[in-house]
Amino acid sequence: MYVVYGHAILYLPQSSSLKDKRQTIQSIIARIRKRFSISICEVDYHDLWQRSTLGFAAACSSYADVHLIISAIQDTLDQYQDVCEITDFRSETVKPE
Repeated sequence: MYVVYGHAILYLPQSSSLKDKRQTIQSIIARIRKRFSISICEVDYHDLWQRSTLGFAAACSSYADVHLIISAIQDTLDQYQDVCEITDFRSETVKPE
């Protein structure tokens, strides 16, 4: 078993209100959750219009699944490049003993 976790810091230059930001963030989260059953939510910058940090975690049965999940998250964020920019993306994988 492997556990993967991490965060993505996003900049949303076109967001003009918290409502715009939440709509975009909820759309990203829903798409990622639909593709894979992982835990993901906004974990920081709740009160800023143009910044967000998404935290994620998942348990996987193989290392190939870990790579697949990380790639899927990055690909999904890339699909939203017209409304958000990824300023930081980090992930770590742990194999509990």
